Amino acid sequence: MMVTRFAPSPNGPLHLGHAYSAIVAHDLAREAGGRFLLRVEDIDGTRSKPELSDAFRADLAWLGLEWEEVPAQSTRITSYAKAASRLKAQGLLYPCVCTRTEIAAAITTMGPEGPIYPGTCKRCPPDNTQGAAWRLDVSAALKRTGELTWIDALAGEQIARADQLGDVVLLRKEAPASYHLAVTLDDAADGVTLVTRGRDLFAATHIHRLLQELLNIPVPRWHHHPLLVDGSGTKLAKRRGSPALADRRKAGEDGSSLAANLRRNLFPSGISLQQS
Repeated sequence: MMVTRFAPSPNGPLHLGHAYSAIVAHDLAREAGGRFLLRVEDIDGTRSKPELSDAFRADLAWLGLEWEEVPAQSTRITSYAKAASRLKAQGLLYPCVCTRTEIAAAITTMGPEGPIYPGTCKRCPPDNTQGAAWRLDVSAALKRTGELTWIDALAGEQIARADQLGDVVLLRKEAPASYHLAVTLDDAADGVTLVTRGRDLFAATHIHRLLQELLNIPVPRWHHHPLLVDGSGTKLAKRRGSPALADRRKAGEDGSSLAANLRRNLFPSGISLQQS
């Protein structure tokens, strides 16, 4: 059975880009006679606002979507710690105490998601690891797994190139897990078979495929859909103040009609679908 999910973080209101992503995941599951899940990713420290979770549910219902809700990330912290312990026992995690300023000053290589961590703390392990982040030693991990592949429904089979992202953080200083670790474990726990999300997360999948192999958890397929962008070609985002679905809902706009238009790629003025 196909299982998809929509997994928003309650650190800001949903916008049209979220609506589009939720509709894609919902419709793919419904067309296959499968299940569409809602999972709230609420471990972003003080940025997570519990009241937004109710707003998310109201937004999805307003769009005419139906879902099954699974436990939020804040209930899963033990699973993240156990997985990290397994990776530490394999010698695949190392502590990093570098500040953002220090990392920025040492960067020499750029990857598909931005600057690649230069491995400072791997070369010179810190004496005190209190308050450290923990990074995945990608080169050591790849020696253990060998070549891996993964399948995107739109782009086809991909060779997993986790080395392109460098030694990513799996345990953050200010949170119980990074996005990479939490989402990989959560999707497996929830039985997700098709991970639907925007193209901006395509490169992250290389790391997620590596983690699945290291932790011996199921490997889904992926569907990285195009993003909605504004008139300048910039993707819609909470941090840029993209108009909230809740404002449209409270103003009396018909959510079902909006959803129908998004399905037909008919967008409000100034909004378009990313073409590349």
